[in-house]
Amino acid sequence: MPSLRLFFLVTLFAAIVLAAPAPARKRNLQKRSFKVPRQLNPAHPRGLNGYDAMRKAYAKYGWGFIAARKNGEGAKLTPKVNAGNGTANGTGEVAANPEDNAALFLSPVEIGGQTLNLDFDSGSSDLWVFSTELPQQSIGQHSAFDAQKSTSFKQIQGAQFSISYGDGSGAAGIVGTDKVNIGGVTVENQAVELATAVSRSFVEDTNTDGLVGLAFSQLNTVNDGTKKTPQKTFFDNVMNDLDMPVFTADLDPDGTGTYEFGKIDNTKFTGEMAWIPVNASSGFWQFDSAKFSVNGQEQQNPTASKAIADTGTSLLLVDQAVAEAYYSAVPNAVNSAQVGGFVYPCDAQLPDMAVAIGNDYMAVIPGNQITFATVDQANTTCFGGVQGNGGAGLQIYGDTMFKAQFVAFNGGNQSLGFAPKKQ
Repeated sequence: MPSLRLFFLVTLFAAIVLAAPAPARKRNLQKRSFKVPRQLNPAHPRGLNGYDAMRKAYAKYGWGFIAARKNGEGAKLTPKVNAGNGTANGTGEVAANPEDNAALFLSPVEIGGQTLNLDFDSGSSDLWVFSTELPQQSIGQHSAFDAQKSTSFKQIQGAQFSISYGDGSGAAGIVGTDKVNIGGVTVENQAVELATAVSRSFVEDTNTDGLVGLAFSQLNTVNDGTKKTPQKTFFDNVMNDLDMPVFTADLDPDGTGTYEFGKIDNTKFTGEMAWIPVNASSGFWQFDSAKFSVNGQEQQNPTASKAIADTGTSLLLVDQAVAEAYYSAVPNAVNSAQVGGFVYPCDAQLPDMAVAIGNDYMAVIPGNQITFATVDQANTTCFGGVQGNGGAGLQIYGDTMFKAQFVAFNGGNQSLGFAPKKQ
C-alpha cells in the first residue's frame, strides 16, 4: 500500500509539472556567442535628406519637430511630450513622405519559421512585426508574419501592444509567443507583437517589416487592457545563457556592421574599454554626459541633459548649446530653417568632437566622420551628423557616435563599454 501511495504522488507531481505554463526557453545555447549582420537597406534615401533623419529622430521620442521648408519660418521644437515610446502624443506638423520612416539598416530575424527584415533598436523594447492580421492594403509589399502558418505561435489572451511616436506614426495589435531565431539562436516562447494596425508612414516603408527592441524590458508596451504587463526582450531571454551577458555594436563608416551577442571582440577597438554604469530604471541605456570638447578643447555643459545610446537613431543629438558651440568652430555653418538643422560648406574642415560618457570617458568622433548627408545636388552644402535637441531634455547618441566608437551593452551589471574603433 505505501508503494501504491508513492506511485500516485509521483504521478500527481508529474501532472502538475507538465501543466505549468512554459517560460521562455533557449535552444542552441551552451554558453556561446553569435553574430547578426547589419545590412544597408538599398531602398532607403539615406545621404539625400538630413531633414528626414532629424524629423524621424524627433518623432521617435515624442518631440514636436516643426520646420518650414518652403517659407523659411524656421525650424523649432515644441515642448517635449515623452522621452520614450508608447505614450507620446506629439504635435509635429510636418507631412510624412513615403520614405520618411524607412529603416536604414535591417537584420534578418526568423519567427515561427518565417524570415523578416527587422531593425535592431537599443532605444526601445518591443519586438513587433507586420502580420497577416493587417488589411491587405496595409501589408502591401511587406513580408508579413502569418500566425496560422506557425505551429509554435500561441496568442496571449487579452494582451495587446501600442506604440505611438510624436508625429502620429505607430503600430498596435495583439501579442503572442513563438520561436524566434536570431543569429542561429532560438528562444522558444519569445513575446512577439503582431500589428493589426499601422500608420501610413510604416505602410509606405516597404523594406521594414518590424523592429527588435534592445533597451531594458520595462520599456516594453504590452498591456492586458487595464495595466502594463511588459514582456522580456530577446536579449533579456538569452542573456544568462551567453558566454558574457553582453551585445556589442560594431558599425562601419557606411553604417553597416555587426551586432555580436555574448562576446566582446578585442580586435575591433584600440586600448582598454571604459565601463560606465547606466541608469537602467529609465528603461534606456542612459548615462550622464556633462562635458564635451571641440578640437580637443574640453568644455562643461552645466545644464546637461541625460544621454542614451540608441542604435535606432542615425544622428548624434546633443543639447542645443553644445551643437551651437560645435558649429561656431565650423566656418560658414548655419542653423538652416529650410533644411531643419546645421549645414555648412562641404569643403569645410570639420573639427573633431567628443562627448562625455559618464564622468571620465570622452567618446571622440573625428571631424571627417561627422558629415551625414549632402543637401544639394551640386554637393556644395552638407548636413551635419551632430545636431541639437532643441531643448528637449534628452541627448540621443546614435550612429554618428557608433561609427567611431565600439560599444558594448552589458545587461549583467547594467553598464556600457566604450573604446575607439580601429580605423
